Amino acid sequence: METWSLLLDGFATALQPIYLLYALLGVLLGTAVGVLPGIGPAMTVALLLPITYALEPTAAFIVFAGIYYGGMYGGSTTSILLNTPGESASIVTALEGNKMARAGRGAAALATAAIGSFVAGTIATVLLTLLAPTVARLAVSLGPSDYFALMVIAFLTVGALLGDSAWRGMVSLAVGLFIGLIGVDTLTGQSRFTLGIPQLGDGIDVVLVAVGLFALGEALYVGSRLRHGELPIIPITRGWRTWMRRSDWARSWKPWLRGAAIGFPIGSIPAGGADVATFLSYASERSLAKPEYRKQFGKGAIEGVAGPEAANNAAAAGVLVPLLTLGIPTSATAAIILSAFQTYGIAPGPRLFETQSALVWALIASLFIGNALLLVLNLPLVGMWVKLLQIPRPYLYAGILVFAGLGAYAANFTTFDIGVLLVLGVLGFFMRRLGFPVAPLVVGAILGPMAEEQLRKAMQISQGDASYLVHSPFSWVAYGVMIVIIALSLWLKRRRARYEASLPAVDTVAIASLDEQIELHEPHPEVDRGRLSTTALPRVRPDDEGDDLDDSPPSR
Repeated sequence: METWSLLLDGFATALQPIYLLYALLGVLLGTAVGVLPGIGPAMTVALLLPITYALEPTAAFIVFAGIYYGGMYGGSTTSILLNTPGESASIVTALEGNKMARAGRGAAALATAAIGSFVAGTIATVLLTLLAPTVARLAVSLGPSDYFALMVIAFLTVGALLGDSAWRGMVSLAVGLFIGLIGVDTLTGQSRFTLGIPQLGDGIDVVLVAVGLFALGEALYVGSRLRHGELPIIPITRGWRTWMRRSDWARSWKPWLRGAAIGFPIGSIPAGGADVATFLSYASERSLAKPEYRKQFGKGAIEGVAGPEAANNAAAAGVLVPLLTLGIPTSATAAIILSAFQTYGIAPGPRLFETQSALVWALIASLFIGNALLLVLNLPLVGMWVKLLQIPRPYLYAGILVFAGLGAYAANFTTFDIGVLLVLGVLGFFMRRLGFPVAPLVVGAILGPMAEEQLRKAMQISQGDASYLVHSPFSWVAYGVMIVIIALSLWLKRRRARYEASLPAVDTVAIASLDEQIELHEPHPEVDRGRLSTTALPRVRPDDEGDDLDDSPPSR
């Protein structure tokens, strides 16, 4: 009962007119930026992070909740209408949703995506409400060695499992740990890796790391591969009959629920992520569909949009469980959200529900509100989002560079930060060119100093005895769970790879940019011996006109 009373207090705060306005602003901004082609949720959150600097913490995180959910939803519009998913989790939506749009059912695909996101997001947020306080209470009793074990789990799972190439992930993690150690050592007062530059004494701001690697690095990468040409946007037919029919509702409600059940737990574990959840949801719907509906998969089955979109949003809420209760990000987007907490001097973890109770419950309540606003706004405003898709690419990415530069300057109001941003952007560009995942670097830069602090505390308590790191039952359980997570993640990735191989008409390109102008058959350095790295996933290739109703096997 205490949980529900605290949640009601959160609603009392979040339902104030000014905070409702902030929630509306966050949803609008998140969807508007997320709907742009080639911009995924992580880049959306990183790009819009600086706009919250002038707000007080409660207002800032309510805006952030709207941006987070809006950015997650925005990719479905580009996937369905442009055949260009903004992230790996939207690939399945592009596969089935674009086929529905080409058959004149784009409105139904967008509607089932929006409603499914609302249903699954609401269910997942209820589970977050129930689980987060319990996990936080258990985490209060943990010691330094236990926290260090949790961070080792985050390092190894995120570094080794994000992508098919484990060594690339670990190299990216090592670079992130190096960046996190730059600055003055708080224990000895000695400068580390500052190269004699006084401005580096305080370290590199995590906001610069996030914006530089995601926004600037992505813009440089896409700009280097940009091609001229018009975007083939599929128009939306007006009229109520073009929306979901009774049969569509009957075929969609079970996938919505199953997607929520699959997405939330997978989103909660390290290296699970929304992309794994969406592929598992798609596989489940394909196997559970009635024979007459199973034939439509690959040609525009509505279950292939409803289930994965629900799993996508449920996984987004699942990511917040370890983030709020343990302070451990399990995805790139979660790492950027953690940096937002640190900007306000707030440390997510077991004490968060005690020290910042009003803030965290207002944030959870705003997730419910933002999810409802997302549904109310996006169904009637689809036409406006379609207009945004027509922004010329040079203007779009020039705007991203401008906002990234302004955000870097606003962090500390020094021109030195703009130079750091440029260096990080160039680093992000070359990482994408060479196929190195960016998420482990961000996680290493944020968690590295925290892991060092916990390790030093453990060594001080044990007077230098390294066996203290594995002395508690929790640490044994944690390392055992890590082995299980790695084994489970490898099995899930192999399962996903089998379904990727069975998907019709796909080409291997970089999901990191997913720019429509990239030549489909251009060799990409992220493809290693025919296998897909963490940022190299299939993009759906439009079939020839008239193939939508063809019952013949799909061409490769």
